[in-house]
Amino acid sequence: MKPAVKPNNPNFSSGPCSKRPGYSLEQLDISTLGRSHRSTIGKAALQRACEDTAELLGLPEGYRVGVVPGSDTGAVEMAMWSLLGARGVDILQWESFGKGWLSDATKELKLAVNAHEADYGLLPDLSKVNFDNDVIFTWNGTTSGVKVPNGDWIPADRKGLTICDATSSVFAMDMSWEKLDVITYSWQKVLGGEGAHGMLILSPRAVERLETYKPSWPMPKLFRMTSGGKLVEGIFKGDTINTPSMLAVADYLDALDWVRSIGGVKETIARSNANLEVLKKFVAANDWIDFLAKTPETLSNTSVCFTLKATPDQVKAMIKLLDKEGVAYDIGAYRDAPPGLRIWCGATVAAADLETLLPWLTWAYEQATAA
Repeated sequence: MKPAVKPNNPNFSSGPCSKRPGYSLEQLDISTLGRSHRSTIGKAALQRACEDTAELLGLPEGYRVGVVPGSDTGAVEMAMWSLLGARGVDILQWESFGKGWLSDATKELKLAVNAHEADYGLLPDLSKVNFDNDVIFTWNGTTSGVKVPNGDWIPADRKGLTICDATSSVFAMDMSWEKLDVITYSWQKVLGGEGAHGMLILSPRAVERLETYKPSWPMPKLFRMTSGGKLVEGIFKGDTINTPSMLAVADYLDALDWVRSIGGVKETIARSNANLEVLKKFVAANDWIDFLAKTPETLSNTSVCFTLKATPDQVKAMIKLLDKEGVAYDIGAYRDAPPGLRIWCGATVAAADLETLLPWLTWAYEQATAA
């Protein structure tokens, strides 16, 4: 039968993701609106975004945090264009975004790359990665629902840099910061923030590379992090390369304040894990749905991807039904991924809403497959 109760919040999109519980525009500190981002008040807000991020994440001493253009994509591209070419390069790809970094390194930067590839649902063989080279990988494959299990496969004494696209894992997963030299993410994922801006985190090893190596290719202005062979420290203290949206900055600061208010990153990770458990129980009880991830230790606790015993058209029909009923928005698989569902279960999603959603999934499946 058609369920009677709907989720209070039907937003299960994997980006931009659901706003935090209790979110209201009226709660934002908008004192920076209409002011220059280089004014005292504007720069202070941007500097707080960097400093509060470092504090909440518990970054190691000497790691720098900056706000950069172009969301997570812009942050990754900045790192690639600025750092690659000094050593060989290994790139891991098992979903859409890793595939994009591999394409850019080979087709745009014209680099010879050791590619470690796997199909959707799987990880490449991590033991074959050469850490004498620079290594690029996603911590969590947003479009496949597959994550690396931990950072144990990365050696502490590596010679190359590790460049980690962590956009759907920061604030939701335990990150091995000391094993990562470049970390990127966007506000629109785990914190439910706005798009357009990215976060770039650099280790001292990455800074040393920037100050001792100059790539052979021309460097676009938006990617330049050094001047006269020295790091432009202002980027990591609130002086952004281009003009940011101060409204989006206010929204990000609100999200950081919320994280602090509920107990910090430990709690956001716990909430994401608890949400995943709700979905695990549902999959265990229904033979028509399964996780795209093939092994439990690689199963994402944010962008959870599913395969169904259904045709692509039946999956589309399910998604339309749930959208029409106002039960679940934007839960179709990513366009490059196998047909299926993708349900965000990061910390801004309430477990009660996931519990309420599940009977609707069963109802929609039965409706779509009976047609």
